[in-house]
Amino acid sequence: MLTLRKVLAEAPLAWLLFAVPIAGWIHHSRPDNPLLVFVLACVAIVPLAGLLGLATEKLAARVGESIGGFLNATLGNAAELIIALVALRAGMLDMVKASLTGSIIGNLLLVLGAAFLAGGLRHKVQTFATVGVRLQVGMMALAALAILVPSIFVMSDVGALAERSVAFSVVVSVVLLVVYLLSLVFILGTHADLFRGDPSAKEAGDHGTPWSLSLAVGVMTVVTLLIVWMSEILVGTVEHASAALGLSNLFVGVVVVAVVGNAAEHSTAVLFAMRNRMEVSLSIAIGSSTQIALFVAPLLVLLSLVMAPEAMSLAFSGVEVFLVLMATFIASILIVDGKSTWFTGVQLIAVYLVMAITVFAIPA
Repeated sequence: MLTLRKVLAEAPLAWLLFAVPIAGWIHHSRPDNPLLVFVLACVAIVPLAGLLGLATEKLAARVGESIGGFLNATLGNAAELIIALVALRAGMLDMVKASLTGSIIGNLLLVLGAAFLAGGLRHKVQTFATVGVRLQVGMMALAALAILVPSIFVMSDVGALAERSVAFSVVVSVVLLVVYLLSLVFILGTHADLFRGDPSAKEAGDHGTPWSLSLAVGVMTVVTLLIVWMSEILVGTVEHASAALGLSNLFVGVVVVAVVGNAAEHSTAVLFAMRNRMEVSLSIAIGSSTQIALFVAPLLVLLSLVMAPEAMSLAFSGVEVFLVLMATFIASILIVDGKSTWFTGVQLIAVYLVMAITVFAIPA
């Protein structure tokens, strides 16, 4: 009981865990109400994603900076990856691409904007090293190019080019995965000193109450299994729920599913920004976007060759390509000087809301 109390004390959204058993029960007892099941599954994933992010942070504090950074890089988007894998196996490729797009723009605009806003309300002007930011933005530009080229192939309606989009995507996915792995070597190994930030800017209590290694691993294992379960339910009801709400699958994927999956990044990035740990906050927000673009999306392309009804390519819709390009461009403009205020956060959130409204206006 003491251990459970320790875990829940540092997870402010843990009270939402009531939705997990209720969603599972209604899914089996009331299969004729997919909208209610979908809403409950979304609510359930939010605290689960937050707990997964918290457990990852605690494990990182126990095993050391380098290994901890690697764990944050690989597990920070676990909820989004699990949801995408479940949808991929179900053959819902459009939903997978929409959720990837939503995760990218959500982290770049909404999560980063919320961090700037929360941190700026507590600290008048916050500064951060631009070396890491330029690296992450550069990788996002590479990823944007990687989805732009095959998308143009498909939109050009040239048969030969469109047919080669999958083969092209497989080759490009391998290139992106190699770049992502090399970026980890650069950030965590050869040039780790460039990404540590200013120690004097840290506030006390960065990691809160320490967890044992077994507790952190145990929480991560249990929460991951629960996220898989809720993701199965969510993906299984998303089409019926979209129809019931009159929403397009594009809006549900770009906004609803992405916001639900980004719960861990939201809470952690905002928390570190309020502690004036801006390098860590930006690493979470921008780093999560680059991880989605350079690791999760290419990985899904390769996995689709063996686990999906049809192969997935990096050819996104014109709207999705535009959103990723503009989010990358706008975020890079607002953070290039290495300073942020609460109004910077307002600007980023406003851009995200405009994009969300635009996607909402697209007919189902």
